Amino acid sequence: MLLTNDDGIEAPGLTVLEEIARGLAREVWVVAPEHDQSGVSHAVSLHHPIRVTERGLRRFAITGTPGDCAVMGVCHLMAGAPPDLLLCGVNRGANLGMETVFSGTVGGAMTGMMLGIRSIALSQAWTDREHVRWPTARTLGPGVVRQLLAIGWDEATCLNVNFPDLPAAEAGPLTLARQGVGLLQGMHVETRTDPRDLTYHWIGFRRGPREQGPESDIDALQAGHVVVTPLRYDRTDEEAYQVLAKVLPRR
Repeated sequence: MLLTNDDGIEAPGLTVLEEIARGLAREVWVVAPEHDQSGVSHAVSLHHPIRVTERGLRRFAITGTPGDCAVMGVCHLMAGAPPDLLLCGVNRGANLGMETVFSGTVGGAMTGMMLGIRSIALSQAWTDREHVRWPTARTLGPGVVRQLLAIGWDEATCLNVNFPDLPAAEAGPLTLARQGVGLLQGMHVETRTDPRDLTYHWIGFRRGPREQGPESDIDALQAGHVVVTPLRYDRTDEEAYQVLAKVLPRR
């Protein structure tokens, strides 16, 4: 089993993921970013070299993205015996709706899928960032992964799992959901001045309530369920495709 994340190799969520994995697999490899890579999506490093630092037995820190970690793990460090499963997480915060496009956690899992490895992204929702309910993911994670492996899924799909911000005993059962709109309402730029009177900027998300589609991931999570959504690279909008197909030639 190969583990990675986007919060970095020292992140508490990765420690939780290692505990989950060691109850499921005989051999666990960790290939994770040296520093926080949140928001890098599916990015891979094409314009600078990647350095690898060994942090213990089958444990490596990478100067790159979660996608880089998946590639380095599958194609280099484990090239002689590729993993049967890639787990990416456990992310600090849910990955839902449109925000999955930006997620390094989902991006790492999608890269694993692209490389032919069954892959699952795992995230823990929180209300208070300083008091994340890691025990929920730690307790429920092994059973969730076992259940998904027993069911099986198309290798051209990765699974996105979110744990609710509830004690494990109060969480609802694993529930299938569609990717909803989420809470993303837009982006904002905050401009500041440093001590040398030079301007710099922070980019961030604007979030708020939005109407969700049927069976949405966010509605299921807010109802207290552990939620799984199958994701794939094909982002073709079938409704728009059919409209355009009436006036444009098709190949």
